[in-house]
Amino acid sequence: MALRRGGAAAARAAVGSQPPEHVVRIPWALRQRLEKRRKERRPGEAAVPSGKLLLRSRRPELSQPRWQIVGRWERPRLVSAGWKHREACGDYFQLEPSQKAAPALKAPPAPQGQSFAEMGLQPALLTALQNLEVGRPTAVQRLAIPTLLRGRSALCAAETGSGKTLAYLLPLLDRLLARPEKEEDEEEEKKAAAPSGLVVVPSRELAAQVGAVAAALCRPAGLRVRGLTGGGAAGGLRRQLRAPGVAVLLGTPGALRDALRRRFLTLGRLRWMVLDEADTLMDESFAAPIEEILAHAPLTAGAPGPAGPREERTQVVVVGATFPAGLSQMLGRFIDVGCFASLATQSLHHLPPHVQQKFIRLKGQDKLPELLQLLKDHPASGGAVIIFCNSASTVNWLGYILDDHKIKHVRLQGQMSAVARAGIFASFQKGDVSVLVCTDLASRGLDTSSVQLVVNYDFPDTLQDYLHRVGRVGRVGSKMPGAVVSFVTHRWDVDLVRKIETAARKRTGLPGMDCSINEPPPKAD
Repeated sequence: MALRRGGAAAARAAVGSQPPEHVVRIPWALRQRLEKRRKERRPGEAAVPSGKLLLRSRRPELSQPRWQIVGRWERPRLVSAGWKHREACGDYFQLEPSQKAAPALKAPPAPQGQSFAEMGLQPALLTALQNLEVGRPTAVQRLAIPTLLRGRSALCAAETGSGKTLAYLLPLLDRLLARPEKEEDEEEEKKAAAPSGLVVVPSRELAAQVGAVAAALCRPAGLRVRGLTGGGAAGGLRRQLRAPGVAVLLGTPGALRDALRRRFLTLGRLRWMVLDEADTLMDESFAAPIEEILAHAPLTAGAPGPAGPREERTQVVVVGATFPAGLSQMLGRFIDVGCFASLATQSLHHLPPHVQQKFIRLKGQDKLPELLQLLKDHPASGGAVIIFCNSASTVNWLGYILDDHKIKHVRLQGQMSAVARAGIFASFQKGDVSVLVCTDLASRGLDTSSVQLVVNYDFPDTLQDYLHRVGRVGRVGSKMPGAVVSFVTHRWDVDLVRKIETAARKRTGLPGMDCSINEPPPKAD
């Protein structure tokens, strides 16, 4: 001890007898973080990153410029990282548009730049396209039409609003025109309708929309189109199928099953079948009717075709923006899925880069005031508005609130009767009413070119539902890209928002979406 005191005294004497300085030791990890911050932000430098933003945050340090690249294995700093805490309420971030036009309208490479005429479509169909004022084909149409013209069955997947309806209708109608059906005698027509083409859709609203497009294409070609929807007595089904020589039939699963059971309809002469909006059709509520419809069609290998044993099998086209898991297993019971062509666009399962998307963390009690303020700020000339809810009861309750505030609107949800639903969406499409409050019934396939604002009053349950809802704006034919505002309330909502934010920062597709398309075909027993 004496030696140490002596050494200390000598040291003080050497420095002028000054008291020793206190040493503060900073942990190594903290030093690293401070050094990183010092490098990221120098004195006088702006908090907001320079250049145009890909993601704009309420906290500027979490904004991401377009030029910044996040590596595949890198974990980006997320705005939504702490959103499960109650103090995060009021926070938000916004995905900014990175391009003006929809990916479906992007100019193709030279080898794929063919027009509808260069694809070899029948003159009658080209005339119909001119009447519809349809110009050059979209990405999914350039991809699908040549393959379907060759008679291949296919899984056709493309982002919402990219023109999938024309992508499958044009080649399939072309095949009917190239090989017209023989005239039926009156006795055959009285027995049951026997269409050559069948399009199965999940809702009566979508059946009416696709039917209108099909009728416009078939009119110059002289083909007859008929729609079949349920909700009425058996006599109603009979009347819908009464038209002679129906070439193309569009229907909902329940109505088609009832018509098959009552022998108003036969699928023995079917040459092609389309399952549109596949993820909805494979829902539990539609599974039994879909399986019954497939069982009536001449799909099984070895069965005689419409024109005899040598006739090719019925061409099956499964269409959607997202495909459910287990699709191959179900179809594999009736047809060889291994022979299907897989057609998918490059933008599939990606967030639309031309649509502004805002996510707001809110308490449940603050959602209604926020919605009313959004509707108040939305200009009358700003296009139509769709408000999505997760349940029919929320749609009805929200409708009563809008009535109290004198906001004119219409409601659409699955628990409404067929009579009540008739014409609701048509009036919204025509512009008679500019606000639609609905469930996910209106998120699949419907043409909403006039919509410029989508509000997720309830955050969707799945990433697939989010993609479909976002697809109501920025569609092919829309005048403006539009915007989407999502209210994030529950802890489980935050889990989905984190996945969306991560995909946006990394510029990748949403996770877990590709497995249903790339799943292997079922093994033969």
